[in-house]
Amino acid sequence: MASWGPRFLLRSSGLFPRTQGSRNAAQRLLSVQRRPFSDTKILVEFDENKGVAVMKMKSPPVNSLSLDFLTEFVINLEKLENDKGCRGVILTSGTPHIFSAGLDIMEMVGKSEAHYTEFWKAVQEMWLTLYNSSMVTLAAINGSSPAGGCLMAMSCDYRIMADNPKYGIGLNETQLGIVAPFWFKDTIVNTVGHRAAERSLQLGLLYPPAEALKVGMVDELVPEEKVQSRAAEVMSQWLAIPGHARQLTKSSMRKPTLDRLVAHRDSDIQNFVRFISRDSIQRSLQSYMESLKQRRG
Repeated sequence: MASWGPRFLLRSSGLFPRTQGSRNAAQRLLSVQRRPFSDTKILVEFDENKGVAVMKMKSPPVNSLSLDFLTEFVINLEKLENDKGCRGVILTSGTPHIFSAGLDIMEMVGKSEAHYTEFWKAVQEMWLTLYNSSMVTLAAINGSSPAGGCLMAMSCDYRIMADNPKYGIGLNETQLGIVAPFWFKDTIVNTVGHRAAERSLQLGLLYPPAEALKVGMVDELVPEEKVQSRAAEVMSQWLAIPGHARQLTKSSMRKPTLDRLVAHRDSDIQNFVRFISRDSIQRSLQSYMESLKQRRG
């Protein structure tokens, strides 16, 4: 798996190596307004006139965060990060009724320790890249978003969720017999506060939209058909702020949380591999997979 560590460390210093410069008018006219980077698990459409990209997850049935998905996600986000004309990213789903179901359980059952290591590195890299992005990042949550899907949404600067009571969002790891790692915990504490985070994590709560808004896990609710249009409106508001000032402010707010994982990254991987390799955890995950198969059957 490719490594993007050095570029991350440069950005985590607090001075993002990006400018707010953009292509001139002639170049804009010559360019294609929307150009896809990928047509596999992630579709990226970049509107060069607005400087905004839409990253659409399209890995049916539930946009699970597999090793391949995570690798492709980071590659595409890095492409946008390195494009001086891109100032904002809207993260959403192309799969009906689901934003992302979170980590792919198939990656955590019956595999080797080497595989678990590579998979967890990819999960870390996804979070480090998204949480540390110098761009404005906005989650357009157009479906349920448990576990790792919730982590992705919370890693963005702003969250808009479809007002559909059938959808849920939260870190529900304990319901699967899994313990959320410290940097998942740090992210939810930064989002909803310590008390709400403690209750949410211990009970593995999945909040319906109205409760997610009340606790602060999402910033606003809109009718399902207006999620994308509202995301574009909010993005324009954020991009109206002078970019350099906003970037430095974001970096100063998030740097302690990012630095904590960077400092303990290897031990976090080792802890995950030891934990996920336990017979009891493997049995718990296998039982959960069987229950999913029965529901679908």
